Amino acid sequence: MCELFCLSSRVPTRATFSLQTFASHGAPGRAAIDGWGVAFHDGCDVRLYKEPEPAGDSAWLALVERRGVASPLILSHIRRAIRGAITLANTQPFVRELGGRMHVFAHNGRLDGIEARSGADQCFRPVGTTDSELAFCLLLDYLAPLWHAGSIPEIGDRLDRVTRFAADMREMGPANFLYADSEVVFAHGDRRTQTDGSVTPPGLGSLCRKCAVDADALTRAGVTIGGRGRRAGNRPVRQRAADQ
Repeated sequence: MCELFCLSSRVPTRATFSLQTFASHGAPGRAAIDGWGVAFHDGCDVRLYKEPEPAGDSAWLALVERRGVASPLILSHIRRAIRGAITLANTQPFVRELGGRMHVFAHNGRLDGIEARSGADQCFRPVGTTDSELAFCLLLDYLAPLWHAGSIPEIGDRLDRVTRFAADMREMGPANFLYADSEVVFAHGDRRTQTDGSVTPPGLGSLCRKCAVDADALTRAGVTIGGRGRRAGNRPVRQRAADQ
């Protein structure tokens, strides 16, 4: 199925090494060849690059790698289509505005019967035809009252609603997802198809790195820290990935 990747760091970070690995998973001959997307948070906005083509031979993704965009929060997705045609509208991550900032969502799994949860009173509507985008729209509808209060909601209030949403999604199928509101990233690991064909946990893996001051050591580890010419040492870099 699809694959997810998230990098969260204290300082703007270039994910060049991770993007190269990411692209190789979407190469011809691999399962996830039906599209790719990367979202780089920049303040309250997002730089979004995506296309419904294999990541492994994408000139656009190669350009993103060469540019070395630095961001404290990066979300990416490579797709193996299960629901919905192979189109740009169905390519993740999905992005919407809420509360004056861009929210990003990427999902891995299958949510049977989610269409029954939607209704005419929804504020957010999907552009494409995937269950993943519909789930994102339902999540934003659920979070909207917090953001419409005129101030940034407390993290605890946001976490409570995302947790309830995740529990609801798990009832319909594997619900691995990444959701970021430009300030906080929420990663929910559910279950995935294992090598023996069973659908069991874990659905997400995590890695935490504390970067050394030695620039050569960072390079050997495939980590580049800094933005607009700045470097920083002893900063934690967090990566989360899912493969289903």
